[in-house]
Amino acid sequence: MGGDVTDNTPPDAAPSVAGPTLADPLAEALRVVALAEHQGMQVRLMGGLAFHARCPEWTALVERKRRDIDLATRAKDRRPLGELLAAEGYTPDRRYNALYGHKQLYFLDEARQRPVDVLVDRLEMCHTFEFVDRLTVADVTLPPAELLLSKLQVVKINRKDVLDALALLSEHQLAEGDEGGHTISLRRITSLTSSDWGWWRTITGNLVKLQTMAEGHLEPGELEFGRAPRFQPVAQVEVLRNAIEAAPKSTKWKLRSRVGDRMTWYEEPEEVGHGD
Repeated sequence: MGGDVTDNTPPDAAPSVAGPTLADPLAEALRVVALAEHQGMQVRLMGGLAFHARCPEWTALVERKRRDIDLATRAKDRRPLGELLAAEGYTPDRRYNALYGHKQLYFLDEARQRPVDVLVDRLEMCHTFEFVDRLTVADVTLPPAELLLSKLQVVKINRKDVLDALALLSEHQLAEGDEGGHTISLRRITSLTSSDWGWWRTITGNLVKLQTMAEGHLEPGELEFGRAPRFQPVAQVEVLRNAIEAAPKSTKWKLRSRVGDRMTWYEEPEEVGHGD
């Protein structure tokens, strides 16, 4: 189990004036994950900070403010994780958590105005994927395949999402399986794109956008590691596109493909406010 994620928590980190939370969002996220694991919970980092954890030498991240912490857990650990966050100084949005807590929880570090979103069992946005059985594949974060899927499932993908995906593809090799959490599993990705035409449609479209940006639309410093990338992202995109096209498609996929874009193939993510 486990990937080569760098722990950026300062060795002498001590509680600050804001309470037990740390000022650096990645260090704080890693601290929470470690506390949860120590108590026997399955909790992993996702969202923007997870890409920071997976690509610690990505120099562009030094200048980018990533305040939100996004965590993934299973239903079994929803309540104890909520209790842990509250004990560590995070204020729960009680109304939101009462309404949506079966699938998502929301907390706030009020002193730092740092939100914490907790997804339970699955990600539900433009597309849905389950991660409940994948929480122990890699250390600290969701597996690289799930991290990449979390970006490629966004129908209206933005520049930050594209850069996160390219950074991951620059630092983690595509492979048939997870290789102990070190690689991006082609099997995991094609299991979705071969059974669900909507997944296929969104991911293949976004891979074109990744390739276009990588081939000539990067700004200086956006995809720098202080060295050559471990893998060429354009070549990795091509490998992924070929694997998706070559994988046998289900009957359901073939039937849906006949309809194509004439019918909406994705969900519009619901925007829900927080507060009293």
